[in-house]
Amino acid sequence: MKLNVGVFFGGESVEHEVSIISAHQAMEALDKNKYNVIPVYITKGRKLYVGEDLWDMNNYTDLKALQEKLTQVSLVLEDNKVAIKPVKTSLFSKKELGTIDVAIPVMHGTNGEDGTIQGFFEMLKLPYAGCDLYGAAVGQDKVLQKHILADNDLPVTNWFWVYGNEMDERKDEILEKVHKLIYPVILKPARTGSSVGIAIAHNDEEYLECFEDARQYDEKVITEKVVKPMVELNCSVLGDGANARASVIEQVGSVSGDELLSYKDKYQGGGKSSSKAGSKSSGMASTARIVPAPISEEQTKLVQSLALKTFKVLGAAGVCRIDFMMDQETKKVYVNEINTIPGSLAFYLWKEEGMSFRELMDNLVNLALERERKRSKMTFSYDTNLLSTYSANSAKGSKGCKA
Repeated sequence: MKLNVGVFFGGESVEHEVSIISAHQAMEALDKNKYNVIPVYITKGRKLYVGEDLWDMNNYTDLKALQEKLTQVSLVLEDNKVAIKPVKTSLFSKKELGTIDVAIPVMHGTNGEDGTIQGFFEMLKLPYAGCDLYGAAVGQDKVLQKHILADNDLPVTNWFWVYGNEMDERKDEILEKVHKLIYPVILKPARTGSSVGIAIAHNDEEYLECFEDARQYDEKVITEKVVKPMVELNCSVLGDGANARASVIEQVGSVSGDELLSYKDKYQGGGKSSSKAGSKSSGMASTARIVPAPISEEQTKLVQSLALKTFKVLGAAGVCRIDFMMDQETKKVYVNEINTIPGSLAFYLWKEEGMSFRELMDNLVNLALERERKRSKMTFSYDTNLLSTYSANSAKGSKGCKA
């Protein structure tokens, strides 16, 4: 009997379109002999839609027209099954559009990669691939993430963070912190990805301009010392807290003084030259890259060990990508960040390990089911009813208590 696998994508995020690309790659990779694949599109207005038209990438050029062809739905837990229900029904329309056994969120950024959709699945008791709610939230918030990394002796660059509105009253104090880092510095919104809102500043004027841009995307803004000359290295990790493995290492772009891969570089074929460049619609797989990275065996093992430790201390699961920066002169390696739902699900790194995209998707489904099996043996509530002894009279004047 085939499993019904719902692939969730889109969402209210600046990475909405990137999610569509990644999800279609995942949907095509899922083994149709094992799974009934159900695309679930989430609009920027947070509405859920299903329909056969979601399979055709050409339909996404006009999102409004696409939605008119689809059926808006809600998910409902009924008899231990998650049913797909149409929001609007008529006398002759179907009252149910099937069920979902496993969810695979392929959503980047806000409301998809930050624990929001994971919390939704938790409420439905729906097994899902990737990080749980906590791992997803920490993975998305770079401020929390960096504190955890530093507390576990993982190497991070010198940095600080402030709320965006603090610039209005503490500008001189913030600039003083920047001067201690020494220009150039890099500014990042705390909870975005795909290089959105990220920029490098070389002086106070540029810093203030970049800060204003970054605060448009998140209430928290991070400032870090730029590593230069820098090599960007990435490593994927697959598994869970009990058992995980690291992929080959990739070098992204070229050795640079203080360059950044922009959103266009990553997803619109604008990356630097490489033998691994792909097509415009190939997502992160089209970014200029060298796989395996031209680094020593010792450096490779170091990056892989740091990737595995990062994955574990952040409570990650599923397939993630950990991004690193290496100082080209000193060869010191720094953990940059984790991507808990990486572009293209980092399948291109596992391909180099001899694992097909189809096998990667099988792993994600199995990890989701295994986590649910483990959780089914845990205690989350007691079969008691404290309110059976509740008395309105005895409760008068009491505020209650909580152990």
